Amino acid sequence: MKQKTVMGSISRRRLLQLAGVTTLALMLEGLTPAARAENARKMKIGIIGSGRVGSAIGSVWVSAGHEVMFSSRHIEHDKALAEKLGSNAHGGTPKQAAAFGEVVMISVPYGALPEVGKDLAALINGKVVIDTCNPFIWRDGDIAAWAREKGAGLASAELLPGARI
Repeated sequence: MKQKTVMGSISRRRLLQLAGVTTLALMLEGLTPAARAENARKMKIGIIGSGRVGSAIGSVWVSAGHEVMFSSRHIEHDKALAEKLGSNAHGGTPKQAAAFGEVVMISVPYGALPEVGKDLAALINGKVVIDTCNPFIWRDGDIAAWAREKGAGLASAELLPGARI
């Protein structure tokens, strides 16, 4: 049986195949920001807390070409991590990282967030702050219970006044 044609000599089946491939290509274009990262503006990012989360995310940012300063209570760990990652990575104190970054990521136990907020208030004021802290009651106690009741995002915004959470 002869297939009906649409638009001259293209069969309906072929047209649907082309439409499907085009749709898939357009969908994938939206899912591949990493492929366009090399053309993006490079940023200076300060990380407060270079444990599992901070070091993992920071390492990805360094490999994408951003300049990252890692910090924690263990500056030797931060400097060793930076040396391992290359010239776009640096190790410093939390105050140095907060001053360094045009964007600051805070990745500490939630119980430490009030102290971090007080210590770094002037340095993070007006900056975009990425908060990866999770309030676990078993680890962080009453402040975690308060944050979970209020909503962690709202609680973090209260503990980091002036920051753009």
